[in-house]
Amino acid sequence: MNTIFIAGHARLPAGMAAQNMYETLTITAEIDKKYGVIVTASCTLATVHGQEFVHHMLRGHSLEDGIIEPITTVKKHYLGKAGNAIQSALKDLYKQYEVYKNLKNG
Repeated sequence: MNTIFIAGHARLPAGMAAQNMYETLTITAEIDKKYGVIVTASCTLATVHGQEFVHHMLRGHSLEDGIIEPITTVKKHYLGKAGNAIQSALKDLYKQYEVYKNLKNG
């Protein structure tokens, strides 16, 4: 396989529909091993529309370029209550990607 699967987690704010199902927001991503590009992404938001929106925001970003651009995209385009949780989950996902890179190169 030419891809890896990584997950990032963050706490959800109180009062969200997704918080009734999960205590944390999880973002998962299938990432190209060679270039670090997010091939597909998914999350535990309550609605399919929200899940698809997150996928479209993240798809195509290369984690080799860092996490600032995807986080900026979320800040500009996702205006729901889970915005901060999505950003935190992305930061956690990026930390997991860095661990993978260090293991691969180390």
